[in-house]
Amino acid sequence: MYKLFVYDHCPFCIKARMIFGLRHIPFDLVILQNNDEATPKRMIGQKMVPILEENDHFMGESMDIVAHIDGQGAPLLTGPTNPAISDWLKRSNSSLYRQFLPRAACAPFPEFSTTAGRAYFVRTKERSTGAFSDILSEGAAALEPLNALLQDLAPLVQSAEAVNGHLSTDDIHLFAQLHSLSLIAGLTYPAAVEAYRQTMSKRCGISLLDDIAI
Repeated sequence: MYKLFVYDHCPFCIKARMIFGLRHIPFDLVILQNNDEATPKRMIGQKMVPILEENDHFMGESMDIVAHIDGQGAPLLTGPTNPAISDWLKRSNSSLYRQFLPRAACAPFPEFSTTAGRAYFVRTKERSTGAFSDILSEGAAALEPLNALLQDLAPLVQSAEAVNGHLSTDDIHLFAQLHSLSLIAGLTYPAAVEAYRQTMSKRCGISLLDDIAI
């Protein structure tokens, strides 16, 4: 049995979890406390998730895990990639994570079930973003760049089943990004993007965060 160590909010962990769902491969999901440095360091020498445990061996790096699991039998992620998707992901990164991280710190993720775990996350991430409280007080205008980016994404979505028409690594990266976006209340998803994110959520068995969006 595979065992996957993750944080629930982590987009890289979403990528690793996706391939198990898409391939219908059973695994045990273990959510670490965010301030637990010892466990991941014991496994792979650094505080990083996801970590795959298989037959007492450990593997880090989300896309290495994706490639490894997709290589069990006939590969699923065989479709072409689209440079326009990579470009969209790069353009959306900074705006997304500036808004996502403060909301993640407020959300009921299990890795923050202790005061120490949540405080560790806030202390670590605020070094790069500034005070979370300042970001959360910015209002709806701060979300306009993300809504514009979602409009840009819509014409790139060729199918609700796969962004380029056939499953590829673009789907792994894109759904993980959209999963993070789903924690941000006040975003407007064009019809093609909405159909895609709902369909991919069902296909990989990973719920969106709409119900706890902030």
